[in-house]
Amino acid sequence: MSRFASAFGKPAPALVCFITAGDGDTAANLDALVEAGADVIELGMPFTDPMADGPAIQSANLRSLGAGTTTADVLRYAADFRARHPQVPLVLMGYANPMVRRGPEWFAEAAAAAGVDGVICVDIPPEEDDALGPALRAHGIAPIRLATPTTDAARLPQVLEGSEGFLYYVSVAGITGKQQAQIASIEANVARIKQSTGIPVAVGFGVRTPEQAAEIAKVADGVVVGSALVEICGQHGAEAPQHLKALTAALAEAVHSAR
Repeated sequence: MSRFASAFGKPAPALVCFITAGDGDTAANLDALVEAGADVIELGMPFTDPMADGPAIQSANLRSLGAGTTTADVLRYAADFRARHPQVPLVLMGYANPMVRRGPEWFAEAAAAAGVDGVICVDIPPEEDDALGPALRAHGIAPIRLATPTTDAARLPQVLEGSEGFLYYVSVAGITGKQQAQIASIEANVARIKQSTGIPVAVGFGVRTPEQAAEIAKVADGVVVGSALVEICGQHGAEAPQHLKALTAALAEAVHSAR
């Protein structure tokens, strides 16, 4: 967990940036995020039915799959990223089917060989941890869990048990990129979660602007931005890296100077 400890151990909160693998020039897009100040990278694994994602990421999944992106390609992007950026935490985020169809051991071993630090599997709940969690932990990969505004005191311990790296707090009960929770709600829920765990809490869903990111960074250990970056990939194609750099630099400045 040393890369996560480094990213979240700084005096300033961490900026976590998401793009979809295979949507445009993935290597150039990832490099742009890191060069502009992203502390943690989430790389989306394209899937036909991304049920937690809004139109922007759904479209990115379709573009990627339409270009023929496979799980092997995602792992190659990850391995190449690790070679270029040995210190930046890399998380694969996606859905169960591509992760477990060949068996959890296969996926965990392949992800570890590619230098992946953590995995977010949206549709495997904590109650079904055995489907993937033990294999990830056995290979030194953090299973990163999701908590939401509806994760009450009775269920929170189950979400936290076995969660590593950081906890992803989904600030709204809905899909990515559509709306943002009020900062008072985010602050209250992050404080409630942090009373029960020592791992960092990063907040995402609906964060689009530096101003929004700065507000969240005042109360959370990290801020996750995805749809706004994915939209840039879709709008600008081969020219996306320069635009990703501009937005990420503004987000990084806002997050890192929020406190």
